[in-house]
Amino acid sequence: MAPRKNSRNQSKKEVKPAAMVNKNGVKAEAATASGGGGVASGGGGVASGGGGAASGFSGTKIFTWFMVLALLGVWSSVAVVWLDLVDYDNVIGKLSAYDADGDGDFDVEDAKVLLGLTKEGGEITNENADSLEEIFGILAEEGSDWFHGFFTFLYDVISPPVEKVEDPESETAEEEGDADEKEVKTAAPKKETLKKAENIVEVPVPKPEKTKGSLLFNGDQSPGEVTSKKNRTKGVKERPVSLVQKEAKEESAVEEQTEPIVKEVIQTTEGTEEEGQLPLNPSQEQQAPEGNAEDQPADMLKYKAKKKKPKLLNTFEKTIKAEIDAAEKLRKKGKVEEAVRAFDTLVQQYPQSPRCRYGKALAEDDLAEKMRSNDMLQKALSTYKEASELPNATPDLIKATLKKRAERQQFLGRMRGALATLEKLVQIFPEDMALKNDLGVAHLLIGDNKSAKRVYEEVLAIAPSNGFAKVHYGFILKSENMIAESIPFLRDGLESGDPGTDDGRFYFHLGDALQRMGDDSAYKWYERGHQRGHFASVWQRSLYNVDGLKAQPWWTPKDTGYMDLIKTLERNWRTIRDEALSVMDKTTGLFVPEEENLREKGEWGQFTLWQQGKKAGESCHSVPKTCGLLERYPEATGCKRGQIKFSVMQPGTHVWPHTGPTNCRLRMHLGLVIPKTGCKIRCTNDTRAWEEGKVLIFDDSFEHEVWQDADSYRLIFIVDVWHPELTQYQRQTLSPI
Repeated sequence: MAPRKNSRNQSKKEVKPAAMVNKNGVKAEAATASGGGGVASGGGGVASGGGGAASGFSGTKIFTWFMVLALLGVWSSVAVVWLDLVDYDNVIGKLSAYDADGDGDFDVEDAKVLLGLTKEGGEITNENADSLEEIFGILAEEGSDWFHGFFTFLYDVISPPVEKVEDPESETAEEEGDADEKEVKTAAPKKETLKKAENIVEVPVPKPEKTKGSLLFNGDQSPGEVTSKKNRTKGVKERPVSLVQKEAKEESAVEEQTEPIVKEVIQTTEGTEEEGQLPLNPSQEQQAPEGNAEDQPADMLKYKAKKKKPKLLNTFEKTIKAEIDAAEKLRKKGKVEEAVRAFDTLVQQYPQSPRCRYGKALAEDDLAEKMRSNDMLQKALSTYKEASELPNATPDLIKATLKKRAERQQFLGRMRGALATLEKLVQIFPEDMALKNDLGVAHLLIGDNKSAKRVYEEVLAIAPSNGFAKVHYGFILKSENMIAESIPFLRDGLESGDPGTDDGRFYFHLGDALQRMGDDSAYKWYERGHQRGHFASVWQRSLYNVDGLKAQPWWTPKDTGYMDLIKTLERNWRTIRDEALSVMDKTTGLFVPEEENLREKGEWGQFTLWQQGKKAGESCHSVPKTCGLLERYPEATGCKRGQIKFSVMQPGTHVWPHTGPTNCRLRMHLGLVIPKTGCKIRCTNDTRAWEEGKVLIFDDSFEHEVWQDADSYRLIFIVDVWHPELTQYQRQTLSPI
């Protein structure tokens, strides 16, 4: 029988989620709690014997369930009325969360649904059994042990066997077992909504194993920021925007954060946007295949993975398995302080036991998460290292320990330390391609694309169909401007459906490469990325986003709410122009070329006054009036995800179609020197031209493109502002881009 759950400390599940309309006008099912699963209307669950779908109930089954219901009713009546064992009002209040027929309370009809006696309930499923188990737990909490015993008996009668997937890292029950391969069939994770600050919703999709990096012990979390983009799209004919994968960006917690993460171009509008800061997922734990990315939606994917049970116990440790299990049980129950003490006692008793020390490291790691303490996490790192270096450690334990250590080093921003750990792993396990793939990512995380390229070449020489290596190798080729060469690797890697390939960045770069080659199939890949949940739409492809913000390509001054700023820019445009012209002389060196490989051809220079919310003091000395005008507009000068700069473009320049990195800003263009013809900007399918003294406003997270085919230069002033729907708290806490 499954362990009894404490419903007081859990989110209640909804048996039959009610459809509701979100702010985008898109119907969405009410999210189930993380414990998982309501009863699917339409039923047809797996039969408890593990066979096919149930086609109906026999007379014997109907009689059995009738007897169960009868016993349940009689026993409940005795407990409530005669023996006064249950606080009736309290219980009924709790059970209302399991109302399946929408009548506002929990009654016999709801029980029938859970027991599979109605068309809504279908066959008893594991999810039904979970709900029934919680109901029995609620009833038992208000009664006595023998009362709980009766419901335990009923639960054992009606519950189907639940297939359990063991945790290979810590389940000692599996560790000494045989090494026979076992086939496991698991559904891909369901998308579910998690509430964040300011009602922001983060929607995870299938991702690497859980890391504690999301807790950000250093307090640098950007509340409300996610990469899902359920935006209200206007002005573009697109399907309702989909939900997007969580951002993989790791924040550094220590000074050892060294070099920029991957030397990749963040595609943005008109100029400077910074070079490669889009990190690849630092934890590249290989997952079971999700199937072909081309024809399987994320929420329908299933995989079969044959995996050997890890052998973490050596011969001696099998004799103390019961003691290890007892300590591990404390950790699994969340009693991390007790678990640390228990494992510490075991380490003192058995100082040469790698498994005891590994258990201690895991417990310290969990405690670090609970305490949000980098010091405790550092202690866990040391213990992981000690465990891996003890004699008689099994190969599986060494691998698990060092992988965990590398992951946590990356979380702390100790990229070079993680690289050294992964190099050691690859040296010990040279045949493990997944470890080599992780090593390639580690090189990318410190900006060493050359070494990463060499690693992936080695992997592909041994395993030419390795999809993970292909997408990363293609990514590196594209960063080297080998556009045509990158396409087959990116495409084949994505089509493989291999773990770690279903990432918005790869769809982004494959589409961009195809566009630059004049191949319209780029939009097929953007559409696929949108369907897979990586982009808000085919047009809006930014990756660092806050969910729920109004999304439209072009904005009016009134839309923004920044009328005062816009009026100030337009009233003083000549002053701003004259100061820009005074510093345009090439001999000053103030205008620097765009270096992000966004141009197909031509010359494009920029002169930056504010970057990531920080004033470039020396630059403002050259244009003091312009900077003085902007000082009183924090929506611009304090925009940590944007810039304020002059942009000059020479005749014959074409800027490739591209998108900015975030939906958190809007971009204003003030025309200063605009030729009469030949200069235009397209955002989505709407092309416009600049006017001197007038402000154009667009959302650069949408695809845009620029042409300069005039006879003379074009000069504009670019001012990025916070998206008007961001709260003050979000503006203060979002990380810079």
